[in-house]
Amino acid sequence: MMIKEPAIERKNPLWELATEYLSHLQFERRLSNNTLYAYNHDLKKYINFMYNELQLMSIDSIQSAHIEKFVNELSDAPKMDNKEGIKKSSSIHRLFSTIRGFHQYLCQLRITKNDPSQLLVPPRLTRSIPTTLLVEEVNQIIQSVDLNKKYALRDQAILSMLYASGLRVTELVDLKLKNLMMDEGLIRVFGKGGKERIVPFGKRALTFLKLYLKEVRPSNSKKGKSQGILFLNHRGGKLTRMSIWNILHENTLRAGITKKVSPHVLRHSFATHLLEGGADLRSVQEMLGHSDITTTQIYTNIDKIYLKEIHKEFHPRG
Repeated sequence: MMIKEPAIERKNPLWELATEYLSHLQFERRLSNNTLYAYNHDLKKYINFMYNELQLMSIDSIQSAHIEKFVNELSDAPKMDNKEGIKKSSSIHRLFSTIRGFHQYLCQLRITKNDPSQLLVPPRLTRSIPTTLLVEEVNQIIQSVDLNKKYALRDQAILSMLYASGLRVTELVDLKLKNLMMDEGLIRVFGKGGKERIVPFGKRALTFLKLYLKEVRPSNSKKGKSQGILFLNHRGGKLTRMSIWNILHENTLRAGITKKVSPHVLRHSFATHLLEGGADLRSVQEMLGHSDITTTQIYTNIDKIYLKEIHKEFHPRG
């Protein structure tokens, strides 16, 4: 049985409850648009399976065995519909979290007394070591920007800022002029869930940023669509996430680097290089905006693997 992208019926009572939950996540918990998209995607699959495949018409009719059947169908599928490039195990783990949150919400509101997800054990999530760049490779990418292009100074500022501050790509495109504290070399960032943090970005990135603000942004902002956004496209509006990916991809190729490099790789590199330089884990956690320090600890594992490789290569009895 294949789980297809659902076409939810308007009078589907299960989807009506799911819609209430999504509204709760959006307006009360203030989750980001990307996170809401993921929850919406997962819930549609879940509701579609329960309602259309298993013919379950009420929330009280859903049992643990039904959820297990749903997850097993996904696990057995040859390939998940996954536009974000997340691995299957990660997607299924996220599904568990979405389903649990949904049923817990309904129990809290006393819409139902039954939580069929309570006793289910999510699959163990194995974390892969993220790709990182050497400092020299980061410099090569930034220096590979073609200065003859109209938006070269903007692109250099963007690439420098990503690496210098460890911002998520969404945080970067949402940056506004008022978020800059130029004299202190700091930026005010609003991350996941609207959480605010202050992040330094260093002298080199500041140099590129000043050039962009002086030479490029003023002409674009005259088009009247900037709304105070820092990095603007040729129409004077906010850049998209894909635009940032394209800028990075183009200059990675120009630098002759064959690794798969995404904006998140620059974020990984930012964290890894800080820890390698002696920064403490708590400070890196704060700069990355991680709510849980265990998320930041993965970068200490990268350092350990690097040390093992050095030992194996150079120790006489490695």
